[in-house]
Amino acid sequence: MTSPSDSSTPEVVTRFAPSPTGYLHIGGARTALFNYLYAKARNGKFLVRVEDTDRERSTDDAVKAIFDGLSWLELFADEEPVFQFARAERHREVANQLLATGHAYRDFLSAEETGALRDAAKAEGRTFESPWRDREPSVDDLTQPHTVRFRRPQGAPVVVEDAVQGTVRWESSALDDLVILRSDGAPTYNLAVVVDDHDMGVTHVIRGDDHLNNAARQSLIYDALGWTRPTFAHIPLIHGPDGAKLSKRHGAQAVHEYANMGYLPEAMRNYLARLGWAHGDDELFSDEQAREWFDLTGVGKAPARLDFDKLAHVNSHWIRLAEDDRLAKMTLDVHLARGHDLGPDDEARLLRAMPFVKDRAKTTLELADQTAFTLKVRPLAIDDKGRGLLSGESGDRIGRLRDRLALFESWDVFALEAELKAFAEEEAVGFGKIGPAMRAALAGGAVSPDIAKTLAALGREESLGRLNDALQQTI
Repeated sequence: MTSPSDSSTPEVVTRFAPSPTGYLHIGGARTALFNYLYAKARNGKFLVRVEDTDRERSTDDAVKAIFDGLSWLELFADEEPVFQFARAERHREVANQLLATGHAYRDFLSAEETGALRDAAKAEGRTFESPWRDREPSVDDLTQPHTVRFRRPQGAPVVVEDAVQGTVRWESSALDDLVILRSDGAPTYNLAVVVDDHDMGVTHVIRGDDHLNNAARQSLIYDALGWTRPTFAHIPLIHGPDGAKLSKRHGAQAVHEYANMGYLPEAMRNYLARLGWAHGDDELFSDEQAREWFDLTGVGKAPARLDFDKLAHVNSHWIRLAEDDRLAKMTLDVHLARGHDLGPDDEARLLRAMPFVKDRAKTTLELADQTAFTLKVRPLAIDDKGRGLLSGESGDRIGRLRDRLALFESWDVFALEAELKAFAEEEAVGFGKIGPAMRAALAGGAVSPDIAKTLAALGREESLGRLNDALQQTI
């Protein structure tokens, strides 16, 4: 672990410190992104610390979910992750240091006694204070179970210059003496965070404003240890579209849900960066631009509102810019998840279809919907409406087009468009007399792009085979 005094320490070090008690929440993902962008914009380090001191609620599955989410978002730490529980001895060492310097004391009250005294203090409108604050324990006392409390300074306010919230002030009389070691010797959150941030060389603590009150307690611990406080930046939480706190009723909350809903990671990075932060009126920007532009001065104080329409707009932009082969692989995964059995030519047809459908899709789920026609197994089922379109004069016309296409060697979409146009002119009909019947034969009622694009996506052999099958069914 890097020491803050190490001359090789970069000027800026940020960290994302999730608790592994569940999935990676969308709010946590944005916090990780803000930390990542702030560090990268300044050639600094972005670190990850897993705050797993709550042993009853921390799970291996949750740890995996967090790292899977960060990996999908492509937010990779610059060093190996730190696991807080493994550093408990270091936390106890610092607690003992605070005891030795008089900044902490041993409290021998039982949980029941503490509760009773706390209730009495509340009823009297004062802050709870343990009678052990100014009592020296005896040798016999030291053999009894006890907690260790931080002895807060009295008489002076606690002031934090927050990079987002501005100057924040707390009266010390409103803060009680924080437990820093439990009776079983386990370090508590606020002590562990301070020690770990210091030892990791963290210069900027960027986190949700639900941690703002912790900044007061943690600042006092920094001061007692003679350590330099990091710059605190507490960002507003994410609310639902209705302005209420984000919950299940608003839809997806976990990062993996957004992946499953067909959003691209670069789109999520773009959208999350803009959720509560602004660079002028820019809505769509690259990772490079985000790293160049991001600054805490652009973070607003009001809660950001999740907007699924805007997210879909951002995602459609990045789908249009994505490589076709990458989109084809992602779309194939959607088809497989939907139970499709992979055929020998499916991947090739999906890839050929991508340029023709990507401009119309907002998610990879929509890409799957729009490319389902490519994966249909021959012979396609033709419904009554399709049979009607392929019968009589219309069917004869499609037969002539099939014969003409059978002699056509260039299966390029532009050449196909010209050929279809020429055929319609020779038949002296508008394309409206050709398109619906061709779509029935080639897509079997599924959504598909323009006929020339459908032919190009399916390929010559598959297209002619589907036309033959369809005409055969109407004989």
